[in-house]
Amino acid sequence: MSETLSDSCSEDEKNRGGRIFTAWLATILLLIGMLSHLGFITPVTGEDGEPAHFGVWSLLPAFLAIFLAFWLRNVIVALTVGVFAGGLVSGQFNILKSFFFPAVGSEEYAMLLLVYLWALGGLIGIWTRTGGATHFANAAAKVMVRGRRSAKTFVWFMGLVFHQGGTVSTVLTGATVRSVGDRNRVSHEELSYVVDSTASPAAAIIPFNIWPLYIGSIVAGTIPLFQADTRSAEVGLGAAFFFQAIPYNFYAIFAVLLTLLVSLEVLPWFGRRMREASKRAKTTGQLDRPGAAPMTSSELTTLRMPENYRTGLIDFFGPIGTLMAIAVLPYIWFFVIRGDRNFQILIAEAFGMALVAGFIIALAKGMPLKTVMAGFIDGCKGVTIGALILALAITLKEVGDVIGTAEFVTGTLGERLPAAVLPALFLLLCMVTAFSTGTSFGTYAILFPIALPLAWQVNSDEFFITLCFASIVGGSLFGDQCSPISDTTILSSLGTGCDLMDHVRTQLPLALVAAGFAAFLYVVLAWLF
Repeated sequence: MSETLSDSCSEDEKNRGGRIFTAWLATILLLIGMLSHLGFITPVTGEDGEPAHFGVWSLLPAFLAIFLAFWLRNVIVALTVGVFAGGLVSGQFNILKSFFFPAVGSEEYAMLLLVYLWALGGLIGIWTRTGGATHFANAAAKVMVRGRRSAKTFVWFMGLVFHQGGTVSTVLTGATVRSVGDRNRVSHEELSYVVDSTASPAAAIIPFNIWPLYIGSIVAGTIPLFQADTRSAEVGLGAAFFFQAIPYNFYAIFAVLLTLLVSLEVLPWFGRRMREASKRAKTTGQLDRPGAAPMTSSELTTLRMPENYRTGLIDFFGPIGTLMAIAVLPYIWFFVIRGDRNFQILIAEAFGMALVAGFIIALAKGMPLKTVMAGFIDGCKGVTIGALILALAITLKEVGDVIGTAEFVTGTLGERLPAAVLPALFLLLCMVTAFSTGTSFGTYAILFPIALPLAWQVNSDEFFITLCFASIVGGSLFGDQCSPISDTTILSSLGTGCDLMDHVRTQLPLALVAAGFAAFLYVVLAWLF
């Protein structure tokens, strides 16, 4: 009885705290709206006589978005409030008409929606019906796996194969490798670490996915490097620069390499808790810590294939081969070998045709159209939240452009920060923000439009901008990988059957080592060049 009363009181206190917080937030926003309406919040004009920014008020949307993301652990609410605050500051109170509709109706968001929601999500959904990804993993395991070490290396390899995106990678890899790891006494802490550390980091250094287009849409027009005659051309410049910055995304590179070394069991140190988990599984066969609360993973590991459907390698290699033929091979030939910097990477077209290939193969092998469509729709549903975050992120960037957030920051700090520490500073700031929010995409939306103009003001050299660009991408990956509220962290635990906090505690020391090496290199390179 006492426990019931205690739980009830605790819940009442939480509800009361939530109501008080909401009231305070509504009051603050109402006050800002009144000040703006009465003319107390006015723009500062630039040298050309046009409005440049709103002074310190230009920081309000980004500040609220970061603060609420820390406080509420909900990036959707944080981004929404940030957009609303920007509308109040600018005096454009019809948020939907002024900001949201133009952002969602833009060409770049339509492309993101096509690739992320329909093509990528739909393809994953079709694989749950054809079993293509699982069949490939099982076939590869028979060739590669001979024991604990080779089992972990196989999981690492699968993480690179399923590189289409952080969340997608954890779902596909976790669902297909758990049985292999369990048979070979790989602890669930080790398994979840390898799955998680080859998800977002691998997606950033093998970026034939949504990432270049998304970040391209965020950085479009922010600095002269990403300015062109049309909006689509600006997005293309940003996406191409993403590929150019890959060799300097040191956190992602070190995270993937460190995971390989852990899998091969060649590191002299990889954390006390991870060492204990590895020893426990090896000597006793216990895959989880005594007293652990493993997350169930039946929804991710159960395929819904028709009974009479005979899966094969073509179900996996057909779509993947189409993707590589349209996006990867032309990129290698024109961009890497021939050095054509104007080459447009056909990411959207590649994913669209990969989806078509998945459809055709399933239908040709006798799967009913109704079943294929059900898989496609389920896949789209699975990434709906991500599509909503994309929409809000692009909208917040539009708000920042209108109220001059970047202009105010660069004008205030542009000549005061030493160039040598700026990339490492961006890395740290993004690590903290993304760890607290649980999302890299939300962190990109908040910090890219502010950080890049600031970096340009400090040093407009293209190599320096590349370092800053890569550090923002890498720092955000750290938080996305390690945060206990991140979707990839949760899904990695879910797909491998690991206790969530056991997964967080065992992988965090290794991720910090990778981040430390990355920060050191950024300082050295920024200082030397």
